[in-house]
Amino acid sequence: MHIPDGYLSPATCGTMYVVTAPFWVIAVKRVRKILNHRTVPALALLAAFTFILMMFNVPLPGGTTGHAVGGTMVAIVLGPWAAVLSVSVVLAIQAILFGDGGLTTLGANCFNMAVVLPMVGYYIYKVISGNSEIDSKRRLVGAAVGSYFGLLAGALLTGLELGIQPLLFHAADGTPLYAPYALNIAIPVMAIGHLAIAGPVEAIVTGLVFLYLQRSHSTLLSRQAVQRSEGKLWLIWSGALVLLAFATPLGLLAAGTAWAEWGAEELQELLGYIPRGLQSMSDIWHAPLPDYTIPGTGDVAGYIISAVIGIIAVGFLLWLLGRWISRKGSVKQGSSTSGVSKA
Repeated sequence: MHIPDGYLSPATCGTMYVVTAPFWVIAVKRVRKILNHRTVPALALLAAFTFILMMFNVPLPGGTTGHAVGGTMVAIVLGPWAAVLSVSVVLAIQAILFGDGGLTTLGANCFNMAVVLPMVGYYIYKVISGNSEIDSKRRLVGAAVGSYFGLLAGALLTGLELGIQPLLFHAADGTPLYAPYALNIAIPVMAIGHLAIAGPVEAIVTGLVFLYLQRSHSTLLSRQAVQRSEGKLWLIWSGALVLLAFATPLGLLAAGTAWAEWGAEELQELLGYIPRGLQSMSDIWHAPLPDYTIPGTGDVAGYIISAVIGIIAVGFLLWLLGRWISRKGSVKQGSSTSGVSKA
């Protein structure tokens, strides 16, 4: 689902940044109300979890690969606006450090995976769960079904954005300048792979995490303040993330490249040419650790080290962002209270 640099025209990239930016602004304002020194660690750790989850590639029909995202789970625990921020930060770090996705296409990737995916997943969860108890099976079903359709919605939007490129942006002879496959190919390919495999994986992972939280840490699901006794929970989760990092090489077992994430050489083999606009834009940014590789290490070691670096980068950046937002909210609330008392 990551769209690399060069697969969308500059006009499309600019439009998607404009469309996504208001969601980022609103998210900062909304998240300010729920973040404090006890919930900021949850934001950081859940974001790190989504980063790790996206490293576990699964094989899709046609020899390509896909992955789960985990955005609906973040939305259920901390709210959809917190998911907008956390998944956006994850996507930015993936693009900047590892070349997974692109900087020009970051607005589109964030809209698909950080806005639409968790919003759709969360509100489906809310409709299904209704006013049921936190430990009810309805909530578990809602979490699984919501995450499934949230991922599918994000995938369909990705297919739409890629599929309109050859229709709108092509050379005089009709040769596509950016993403080469039209809507009649892009949407079915994205739909089938995520309907049949990536969606069920997302639903299973979300369901298992939700079930664990239901049984062990239900206060997180009810948005209650995290108790002091649960402070050790963050240490346990941090250790679990490190263990998951050592398991990420399992994602290397899925052979093939994710659909529409091919490099120039792969496109040359597939099409017999490289779209002109794509070729000029694909070199805009050279990630320091492309494709989760570390110079001087093998594939497995490089993937594990990249996972650890990603966990640290995502967790630390979200922790800083969360502390900044929560402090800004406290200052604003204090100023408001002061103004009322003076009156």
